[in-house]
Amino acid sequence: MALLEATNITKVFGGLTAVNDVTLTIEQGSIVSVIGPNGAGKTTFFNILTGIYKPDQGQVLFDGKPIAGLRPDQIAALGMRRTFQNIRLFHNMTVLENVLVGRHTHLHAPIWNILLRNRSLRSEEGKARDHSRELLRFVGLDRKRDELAKNLPYGDQRRLEIARALAGDPKLILLDEPTAGMNPNETADATNLIRRLRDERGVTVVLIEHDMRLVMAISE
Repeated sequence: MALLEATNITKVFGGLTAVNDVTLTIEQGSIVSVIGPNGAGKTTFFNILTGIYKPDQGQVLFDGKPIAGLRPDQIAALGMRRTFQNIRLFHNMTVLENVLVGRHTHLHAPIWNILLRNRSLRSEEGKARDHSRELLRFVGLDRKRDELAKNLPYGDQRRLEIARALAGDPKLILLDEPTAGMNPNETADATNLIRRLRDERGVTVVLIEHDMRLVMAISE
Protein backbone atom coordinates (compact mmCIF):
# COMPACT_ATOMS: atom_id res chain seq x y z
CA MET A 1 0.00 0.00 0.00
CA ALA A 2 1.33 3.44 -0.93
CA LEU A 3 2.08 5.59 2.11
CA LEU A 4 3.40 8.57 0.15
CA GLU A 5 2.58 9.57 -3.42
CA ALA A 6 4.24 12.61 -4.99
CA THR A 7 3.05 13.27 -8.52
CA ASN A 8 4.56 15.66 -11.09
CA ILE A 9 6.21 17.84 -8.44
CA THR A 10 7.84 21.02 -9.76
CA LYS A 11 9.39 23.89 -7.82
CA VAL A 12 10.90 27.01 -9.39
CA PHE A 13 12.90 29.71 -7.62
CA GLY A 14 13.11 32.77 -9.85
CA GLY A 15 14.40 31.40 -13.15
CA LEU A 16 15.85 28.23 -11.59
CA THR A 17 13.89 24.98 -11.69
CA ALA A 18 14.98 23.21 -8.51
CA VAL A 19 12.62 20.23 -8.85
CA ASN A 20 11.29 19.28 -12.26
CA ASP A 21 8.25 17.02 -12.70
CA VAL A 22 9.22 14.46 -10.05
CA THR A 23 6.94 11.50 -9.38
CA LEU A 24 7.67 9.10 -6.52
CA THR A 25 5.62 6.44 -4.75
CA ILE A 26 6.73 5.09 -1.37
CA GLU A 27 5.20 1.83 -0.20
CA GLN A 28 4.47 1.35 3.47
CA GLY A 29 7.24 -0.59 5.24
CA SER A 30 9.91 0.15 2.63
CA ILE A 31 13.35 1.78 2.74
CA VAL A 32 13.92 3.99 -0.30
CA SER A 33 16.94 6.12 -1.26
CA VAL A 34 16.83 9.33 -3.28
CA ILE A 35 20.13 9.80 -5.10
CA GLY A 36 21.64 12.40 -7.39
CA PRO A 37 24.49 14.93 -7.59
CA ASN A 38 24.73 17.97 -5.35
CA GLY A 39 22.31 20.62 -6.54
CA ALA A 40 19.90 18.13 -8.10
CA GLY A 41 17.06 19.27 -5.82
CA LYS A 42 16.92 16.37 -3.37
CA THR A 43 16.70 18.47 -0.22
CA THR A 44 14.27 20.85 -1.91
CA PHE A 45 12.09 17.82 -2.66
CA PHE A 46 12.19 16.84 1.03
CA ASN A 47 11.28 20.44 1.91
CA ILE A 48 8.23 20.18 -0.33
CA LEU A 49 7.15 16.89 1.21
CA THR A 50 7.42 18.30 4.74
CA GLY A 51 5.67 21.60 4.04
CA ILE A 52 8.62 24.00 4.10
CA TYR A 53 7.94 24.80 0.45
CA LYS A 54 4.70 24.57 -1.50
CA PRO A 55 5.09 22.97 -4.95
CA ASP A 56 4.40 25.16 -7.97
CA GLN A 57 2.92 22.13 -9.69
CA GLY A 58 1.94 18.63 -8.64
CA GLN A 59 0.27 16.84 -5.77
CA VAL A 60 1.48 15.09 -2.61
CA LEU A 61 -0.64 12.47 -0.85
CA PHE A 62 0.39 11.13 2.55
CA ASP A 63 -1.59 8.17 3.85
CA GLY A 64 -4.22 9.04 1.26
CA LYS A 65 -4.56 12.68 2.33
CA PRO A 66 -3.46 15.70 0.23
CA ILE A 67 -0.78 17.61 2.14
CA ALA A 68 0.69 20.10 -0.36
CA GLY A 69 0.16 23.52 1.21
CA LEU A 70 -0.09 22.29 4.81
CA ARG A 71 2.27 23.74 7.41
CA PRO A 72 5.24 21.64 8.58
CA ASP A 73 3.68 21.15 12.02
CA GLN A 74 0.44 19.91 10.46
CA ILE A 75 2.32 17.39 8.32
CA ALA A 76 4.38 16.28 11.32
CA ALA A 77 1.18 15.70 13.29
CA LEU A 78 -0.05 13.40 10.50
CA GLY A 79 2.99 11.17 11.02
CA MET A 80 5.84 12.44 8.82
CA ARG A 81 9.09 13.45 10.51
CA ARG A 82 12.55 14.28 9.20
CA THR A 83 16.17 14.93 10.01
CA PHE A 84 18.34 17.54 8.31
CA GLN A 85 21.60 17.52 6.39
CA ASN A 86 22.93 20.06 8.90
CA ILE A 87 22.19 18.76 12.39
CA ARG A 88 19.50 20.83 14.12
CA LEU A 89 19.51 20.06 17.81
CA PHE A 90 18.90 22.25 20.84
CA HIS A 91 22.56 22.26 21.78
CA ASN A 92 22.19 23.72 25.27
CA MET A 93 19.48 21.26 26.25
CA THR A 94 20.13 17.73 27.46
CA VAL A 95 19.83 14.67 25.26
CA LEU A 96 16.60 13.69 27.05
CA GLU A 97 15.12 17.18 26.73
CA ASN A 98 15.77 17.16 22.98
CA VAL A 99 13.69 14.00 22.64
CA LEU A 100 10.94 15.45 24.85
CA VAL A 101 10.68 18.40 22.47
CA GLY A 102 10.09 15.92 19.64
CA ARG A 103 7.22 14.46 21.65
CA HIS A 104 5.32 17.75 21.89
CA THR A 105 2.63 16.86 19.31
CA HIS A 106 1.47 14.03 21.60
CA LEU A 107 1.33 16.11 24.78
CA HIS A 108 -1.84 17.71 26.10
CA ALA A 109 0.17 20.31 27.98
CA PRO A 110 2.73 22.79 26.59
CA ILE A 111 6.18 21.26 26.28
CA TRP A 112 7.74 23.96 28.46
CA ASN A 113 5.40 23.01 31.33
CA ILE A 114 6.64 19.43 30.98
CA LEU A 115 10.27 20.52 30.97
CA LEU A 116 9.71 22.79 33.99
CA ARG A 117 8.02 19.94 35.88
CA ASN A 118 4.76 21.69 36.70
CA ARG A 119 3.35 19.70 39.63
CA SER A 120 -0.08 19.29 38.06
CA LEU A 121 1.49 17.59 35.07
CA ARG A 122 3.61 14.92 36.77
CA SER A 123 1.69 12.01 35.25
CA GLU A 124 2.07 13.29 31.71
CA GLU A 125 5.67 14.23 32.37
CA GLY A 126 6.42 10.73 33.59
CA LYS A 127 4.88 9.09 30.54
CA ALA A 128 6.71 11.43 28.19
CA ARG A 129 10.03 10.84 29.93
CA ASP A 130 9.56 7.06 29.98
CA HIS A 131 8.81 7.06 26.26
CA SER A 132 11.77 9.32 25.52
CA ARG A 133 14.13 7.10 27.52
CA GLU A 134 12.88 4.05 25.64
CA LEU A 135 13.74 5.79 22.37
CA LEU A 136 17.18 6.70 23.69
CA ARG A 137 17.75 3.05 24.58
CA PHE A 138 16.69 2.13 21.04
CA VAL A 139 19.33 4.41 19.49
CA GLY A 140 21.96 3.60 22.13
CA LEU A 141 22.04 6.93 23.97
CA ASP A 142 20.20 6.29 27.25
CA ARG A 143 23.41 6.44 29.30
CA LYS A 144 24.05 9.91 27.88
CA ARG A 145 20.54 11.25 28.50
CA ASP A 146 21.70 13.95 30.95
CA GLU A 147 24.56 15.25 28.79
CA LEU A 148 24.16 18.44 26.81
CA ALA A 149 23.51 17.75 23.15
CA LYS A 150 26.42 19.97 22.11
CA ASN A 151 28.86 17.69 23.97
CA LEU A 152 27.91 14.54 22.05
CA PRO A 153 30.23 13.13 19.38
CA TYR A 154 29.06 13.76 15.83
CA GLY A 155 27.69 10.26 15.26
CA ASP A 156 25.72 10.42 18.51
CA GLN A 157 24.21 13.75 17.49
CA ARG A 158 22.91 12.04 14.36
CA ARG A 159 21.41 9.29 16.53
CA LEU A 160 19.78 11.89 18.74
CA GLU A 161 18.16 13.52 15.72
CA ILE A 162 16.64 10.17 14.81
CA ALA A 163 15.42 9.60 18.38
CA ARG A 164 13.78 13.03 18.38
CA ALA A 165 12.08 12.26 15.07
CA LEU A 166 10.83 8.96 16.51
CA ALA A 167 9.34 10.77 19.50
CA GLY A 168 6.36 11.78 17.37
CA ASP A 169 5.52 8.13 16.58
CA PRO A 170 5.92 8.71 12.82
CA LYS A 171 4.73 6.48 10.02
CA LEU A 172 7.44 7.91 7.74
CA ILE A 173 10.89 9.35 8.46
CA LEU A 174 12.86 11.34 5.89
CA LEU A 175 16.62 11.22 6.56
CA ASP A 176 18.72 13.84 4.77
CA GLU A 177 22.26 12.44 4.38
CA PRO A 178 22.20 10.53 7.70
CA THR A 179 25.79 9.26 7.36
CA ALA A 180 27.43 12.44 6.04
CA GLY A 181 30.74 13.06 7.81
CA MET A 182 30.80 9.68 9.53
CA ASN A 183 33.72 7.28 9.68
CA PRO A 184 33.23 3.68 8.44
CA ASN A 185 32.32 2.31 11.88
CA GLU A 186 29.77 5.06 12.47
CA THR A 187 28.34 4.49 9.00
CA ALA A 188 27.92 0.77 9.69
CA ASP A 189 26.15 1.54 12.97
CA ALA A 190 23.89 4.08 11.27
CA THR A 191 23.03 1.59 8.52
CA ASN A 192 21.99 -0.94 11.13
CA LEU A 193 19.89 1.66 12.94
CA ILE A 194 18.07 2.60 9.73
CA ARG A 195 17.19 -1.05 9.14
CA ARG A 196 15.92 -1.34 12.70
CA LEU A 197 13.64 1.66 12.20
CA ARG A 198 11.71 -0.39 9.69
CA ASP A 199 12.16 -3.89 11.11
CA GLU A 200 11.60 -3.17 14.81
CA ARG A 201 9.44 -0.04 14.82
CA GLY A 202 7.54 -0.40 11.56
CA VAL A 203 8.62 3.01 10.26
CA THR A 204 8.90 3.62 6.53
CA VAL A 205 12.18 5.35 5.63
CA VAL A 206 13.20 7.61 2.75
CA LEU A 207 16.79 8.82 2.75
CA ILE A 208 19.01 11.10 0.73
CA GLU A 209 22.44 9.51 0.60
CA HIS A 210 25.66 9.79 -1.42
CA ASP A 211 27.30 6.61 -0.10
CA MET A 212 26.33 4.16 -2.84
CA ARG A 213 27.48 1.14 -0.85
CA LEU A 214 24.96 2.04 1.82
CA VAL A 215 22.28 2.76 -0.78
CA MET A 216 22.73 -0.61 -2.47
CA ALA A 217 22.85 -2.46 0.85
CA ILE A 218 19.77 -0.96 2.41
CA SER A 219 17.35 0.22 -0.29
CA GLU A 220 14.52 -1.72 -1.86
